[in-house]
Amino acid sequence: QVQLVESGGGLVQPGGSLRLSCVASLSRFSIYNMDWYRQAPGEQRELVATITRGGTTSYADSVNGRFTISRDNAKNTVYLQMNSLKPEDTAVYYCKAVGIVMSHWGKGTLVTVSS
Repeated sequence: QVQLVESGGGLVQPGGSLRLSCVASLSRFSIYNMDWYRQAPGEQRELVATITRGGTTSYADSVNGRFTISRDNAKNTVYLQMNSLKPEDTAVYYCKAVGIVMSHWGKGTLVTVSS
């Protein structure tokens, strides 16, 4: 059974940083595109960042320049470095492995940005 486990969330003050990790139990992790999504209370889930299997990255306008997505295929892990955090970044953050046939979601990690 495929599992994606996110970690690294928590409470941080505005302007602070967090690094999220997502470890995937995928036999061929390197062929998946990997996404980070987030869902704030009362809002729809939104795509935050993507890294393709080739290493190409893209970001939502709201986080561009502040967040960085990366991956370590040897560790089956994708990361989201979040800097200059704002209260509006408060959400549950989910990783998603996007395959040709199937996609897989993690259960999420909560990020709260508050003073």
